[in-house]
Amino acid sequence: MQRSMVTALTGLVLATAVPLPALAQERPPTVEALHIDKARIDRMLSAMVADGRAVGVSALIWKDGHEAYYGERGFADREGGKPFRRDTLVQIWSMTKPVTGVALMQLWEQGKFRLDDPLARYLPDFANPLVQDGTDKDGKPLWRAASRPITIRDILRHTAGFAYGGGPTAAHAEFFGADPLNLDNDLAKFGRRMARVPLLSDPGAEWHYSAAVDVQALLVERLSGIKFADYVRTHIFEPLKMREAGWHQPMGRLPRLAATYVKQNGKSARQADEMTRRVNFPGARLTMGGAGIVAPIDDYMRFARMLLNGGALDGARILKPATIRLMATDQLDPAIKEREWLPGKIDGGFGFDFAVRTARPDKPERNRGAVGEFFWDGMASTLFWVDPANRMAAVFFTQTIPFDGTLHTDIRKAVYGADYLGPPGD
Repeated sequence: MQRSMVTALTGLVLATAVPLPALAQERPPTVEALHIDKARIDRMLSAMVADGRAVGVSALIWKDGHEAYYGERGFADREGGKPFRRDTLVQIWSMTKPVTGVALMQLWEQGKFRLDDPLARYLPDFANPLVQDGTDKDGKPLWRAASRPITIRDILRHTAGFAYGGGPTAAHAEFFGADPLNLDNDLAKFGRRMARVPLLSDPGAEWHYSAAVDVQALLVERLSGIKFADYVRTHIFEPLKMREAGWHQPMGRLPRLAATYVKQNGKSARQADEMTRRVNFPGARLTMGGAGIVAPIDDYMRFARMLLNGGALDGARILKPATIRLMATDQLDPAIKEREWLPGKIDGGFGFDFAVRTARPDKPERNRGAVGEFFWDGMASTLFWVDPANRMAAVFFTQTIPFDGTLHTDIRKAVYGADYLGPPGD
């Protein structure tokens, strides 16, 4: 990945086991009845465009076994006069990560690895990681061996200690110098470069959003013997009839790709197409596990519906219900106090490639939702969530950079109502 892209990815937003409500058919008796107010959502989408926070938006909600809402506002390409449509293709950035996690957990179900196996058992380059241990008299970093090996559980829950782009520490500088996410690297080369970067902290000690999901993609490739993009296509996209989702898109779809708008000084400027073209259309060598999928909203909703249904959709079984529950259960030990910006997103913790809600919103400005919800979002302000308590999945698309969390707060208020709390937590 180009260094400018690594810098962008740095801003991607960019285990106490808490029981998850039943994933498919059962509704917990304490849940407030939720009514989808279509007019309220329409008004909110219109306001997002009118106040300049987004150039174009769309939202799709599936509830109680049927489509409960679809709406769109604004432009996919304002300068080209192209409205945001249902078939608009969107760069989902980090909403790629749950797809990668599902792929890896399919291999776990097949007995290819155990969650607490050392990562180096399957990817030997990751043996003997280093952590900074102060500096010498000249201010240069001193390194020591990490307190324990990185496990596969660590790369699933962002506790490996990996970096993700630039930052204030010597380990961040080493990441930047190694340039593992350069688009000219394939996953094997990414892995070799990533493995020589020291860790930000000992494995399991802290939560650091990182390139761990790209390591997951490499692990899928290594365990399956299949190129990562091919594995996902044949084991997830094709069974789910996600007909256009993918990393490497044919050029004929380029006119349907939403432009990305970068907001500066209160105005949104169209970003040059070179980065997205380089990631998706000419065919970069690197297929990232943490970003890069382009999809229309209906394709991603099919993925979300599969999760809501406990791992299956329209006769296609992707994962077992118990595996979905495992992924959607908070995996962060209470002793993990350093969690970067995660507490700002949700009243809860993190599972396997999902944030997990474990408590009701405790302040009026907090994102609305129900306990047991799991979700993730993307750098260009896209969002999806799965709400088993209300038998609901939602997908929100836009292409706004920098990441704007107010869009997520507002779409949730429109879906749930400003005062919604859902079922009580434990």
